[in-house]
Amino acid sequence: MAIDRTAILRKAEKLLRQGKLDAAIPEYVRVVEDQPRDWNTANALGDLYVRAGKIDKAVEQFIRIADALNHEGFHPKAAALYKKVLKLKPDHEHALIQGAEIAANQGRLADARSYLTTVGERRRARGDTRGAVQMTIRLGTLDPTDFGARSAAASARVQLGDVAGAVRDLKTIASELAERGRQTDAFEALRQAALLTPDDNEIRERLLALYVAAGAFAQARACAATVEQFKALAATLETKGHPGEALEALRDAARLDPADAALRTHLARAFIARGDMTTAAEYLTAESAGNDPHLLLTVAEMQLRAGKVDEGVAVARRVLDDDPARRDDIALLGWNIAEQAPEAGFQLVEVVAASAVAQSDWASAAAALQEFVTRVSNHIPALMRLVEICVDGGLEATMYSAQAQLADAYIAAGSGPEARFIAEDLVAREPWERSNIERFRRALVLLGEPDPDTLIAERLSGESPFTSTALADDAEEFPPLDLPASTPPERRAPTPKAPLESSADAVDLDGGFDDVESPVTARPTHARSESVEVDLSDDIDRPAAPADLDGVFEKLRGDTARRWDEADEQYKRGMALRDAGQMDASIEAFEAASRSPRLRFQAAALVGRMYRDRGMVPQAVEWLERAAEAPAPTAGEGHLLMYDLADMLESLGEYARALAICLELQADAGEYRDLAARVDRLAKVQT
Repeated sequence: MAIDRTAILRKAEKLLRQGKLDAAIPEYVRVVEDQPRDWNTANALGDLYVRAGKIDKAVEQFIRIADALNHEGFHPKAAALYKKVLKLKPDHEHALIQGAEIAANQGRLADARSYLTTVGERRRARGDTRGAVQMTIRLGTLDPTDFGARSAAASARVQLGDVAGAVRDLKTIASELAERGRQTDAFEALRQAALLTPDDNEIRERLLALYVAAGAFAQARACAATVEQFKALAATLETKGHPGEALEALRDAARLDPADAALRTHLARAFIARGDMTTAAEYLTAESAGNDPHLLLTVAEMQLRAGKVDEGVAVARRVLDDDPARRDDIALLGWNIAEQAPEAGFQLVEVVAASAVAQSDWASAAAALQEFVTRVSNHIPALMRLVEICVDGGLEATMYSAQAQLADAYIAAGSGPEARFIAEDLVAREPWERSNIERFRRALVLLGEPDPDTLIAERLSGESPFTSTALADDAEEFPPLDLPASTPPERRAPTPKAPLESSADAVDLDGGFDDVESPVTARPTHARSESVEVDLSDDIDRPAAPADLDGVFEKLRGDTARRWDEADEQYKRGMALRDAGQMDASIEAFEAASRSPRLRFQAAALVGRMYRDRGMVPQAVEWLERAAEAPAPTAGEGHLLMYDLADMLESLGEYARALAICLELQADAGEYRDLAARVDRLAKVQT
């Protein structure tokens, strides 16, 4: 039966005004029991309980109201009621916890922390350890920036047996601390996590990263525990510029995995680079290398760098005998060794050259020695061997370059007679090249000639002409330019005197010369042409010639212009013959045109590509190399020629030379065609 709420409340109010508190309370109870969600009446009833001293009754009433309002989302009103409860009972745990939740949601973290701390202390006081720990965990969730509370909460999880949760929290804390630059605190969080899960590789790796970032390399090594971690640490240290610490980390990895042959080889090479052959030998020997060619070559390198040249060469020869395709690898080793130990490197390169010569691969033999003398300048034995191979193999362009280097080496070594003889040969072949004239002049100075410039002018003028060691039918000698009759006797050729006596050979004036340039098709030989005497009597009409170097070169320039016109005609003829399908005649014309430096690139490149199209790759390589010695008309043409040359060398199995050309082209042209992929492929073949 429904009650008359208004009448009951009026009656209760009268009783209160009459001071009859105990009589009024039952009336309020009747209304509240009939309408439990009448919060105002319920709150008034709670207040009456307080006035009547019935605190427990009042608290019960206030808690019921606050919980309901809190559940319905009326958090401020609920918070006010929880505060009323706490005024009556400051240690009321339910009111404290609920008040803390509301305060935390409202951002009043200080109030929330105070409430939860009170609950934790109360539970701890009554021996409820687990309940107190739960409050610690809850405190850790209040403020994301309170890392102290969060760390304490993680520790509290351990007490509850939630190790996984504790580790998860510590990892998160460490990441956030590291982002804020608090490396020390991040260390501590991860250290605690590592203590809880020693086998967690993720934690160790993160600790490694933090230690390395802080420069604490000793701690980083102590933290690493697996081969992979030591290797990763070594890579990071190497990148950061700490090769010594990186090497020690790799040694730790090798101790954990002694069977890792690649790692031991890497360590051996690292100690070789540092000159520590004793330590390098701890990781690799000829016996432990077995039949692995890579390891054996590493052993050879160790022995060569340690001064055991015979042993090192023997190991390299063993590799070459087992697999001739390793020739490029051994050549590369010799070149690298030569930078620190030239004689040891030369012996290794000589093994490679001899192997190539045995297979009639003259170009490869010459290339191996060319690279060697590029790295070790003025090495006379290597240059002599290079010249010898070029002569035997008919590699004219390379031979002339090697002769020039050999002459320079003789000059640097003070060997005047040898330098003079080679310089004479070079001047006879290319008298217009000032570098050749300069070599001859330096040789004369070295031999004590008091006036080398006058002697050179007289030699160029024809008084005692330069002669070449080339065969007579191939040679191009500089025609003598007679001095006028009025030339003073002191300007005429002096009587030759040792050791400046000129060659017994004279010059065949009947043949003249076809071009100012040296013939690229000439084949040098050890045999000298037969001596041909020249009648220099006054009854032969000769054009007057200047008696100094500038005059001589002026005459040469005029002759050169005429020769250029002839070369142009040969080039045009070659193009016409090629278009007509007469390839043999076209090649012959282009070869003639290539004698002119101005057309050498275009003509030699055309000959090389025509040989390539015929499948004659070795000849194609030789002609493209000749073209590469001349300046390209445009950068694009030069890049294309280098690319084609590398492609043909690779097809011949000349991987080292192909890689060298590709690297040179990459440095000049950058991302050219598929050059990056080709370099990567050739590098893998090399290794």
